[in-house]
Amino acid sequence: MGNAIFVHQTGGPEVLRWSSHDPGAPGEGEVRLRHEAIGLNFIDVYHRTGLYPLPKLPAVIGMEGAGVVTAVGAGVSDLKVGDRVAYAGQPSGAYAQERRIPAQRLVPLPADIGMEQAAAMMLKGMTARFLLYGCHALQPGHTILIHAAAGGVGSIVCQWARHKGATVIGTVGSEEKASYAAERGCHHPILYGKEDFVARVKAITAGAGVDVVYDSVGQATFMRSLDCLKPMGTLVSFGQSSGPIAAFDPGLLAAKGSLFLTRPSLFTYTAKRHDLLAHAADLFEAIRQGAVRVEINQRYPLAEAARAHQDLENRRTFGQSVLLPF
Repeated sequence: MGNAIFVHQTGGPEVLRWSSHDPGAPGEGEVRLRHEAIGLNFIDVYHRTGLYPLPKLPAVIGMEGAGVVTAVGAGVSDLKVGDRVAYAGQPSGAYAQERRIPAQRLVPLPADIGMEQAAAMMLKGMTARFLLYGCHALQPGHTILIHAAAGGVGSIVCQWARHKGATVIGTVGSEEKASYAAERGCHHPILYGKEDFVARVKAITAGAGVDVVYDSVGQATFMRSLDCLKPMGTLVSFGQSSGPIAAFDPGLLAAKGSLFLTRPSLFTYTAKRHDLLAHAADLFEAIRQGAVRVEINQRYPLAEAARAHQDLENRRTFGQSVLLPF
């Protein structure tokens, strides 16, 4: 018997409750996993608030973790007790000392990747992978705009995109975050509270605009992100930390230059096991090559998940964060 963070009703960080939890024996196709580290992500906030509804309540939230297999259910042949594994994606349930999870959603963890590092990077790193390879085939010479450039996904996108030969423009909320993003590959950090980011993008690109905008902020940036694109550019809307995007006439995309818009999800891009393993393999290789560094800047006891959510929502975190279950 261990503990987990439960949500009995949606709301603010105060709804996160540290309670006893017994995940039970693994069923067919499942394993039981003892977490060593758990990732902190904005999607956890969306689940807590009800912006992204969970199938039912009460529920254990969390989409990313790493640990050791402690039991194997019937029909599982490619994992055994003692294996080091990591995951990102559905079903939720990561905010727990132990959990059951479908074996097909687990990725074997190479010996050169640490548990905390894996828990901090699987969701954010594989998100960066599909953003740069799937939503828009980024090429050397392209110019990108990434919002929240000092955040978990943003700091990885900056590094990986620069490694691929792109010019990286990023928005940040403070001088400290501007320095942080610049140290991780962002050529042109923009302080959105002090500068008009559309005007700065136009100046940086000599009026041309960028090839692609990666926007996880949503409501506060969406329309102005469209104004940063060159004709036939792509807006990748992959989050809404500032709130949901209002309905708009798709004719606007034509009026602004025959623009492309996509609203992707990691869970679609990695739904098939071979795609999941390909995303993970590319991420591990980027780490090995030094193209991407994953630095854990915040560690919280899992029991203090409410404090972690407060810091995340109030923009007090940099890069990657983990929750420690024991």
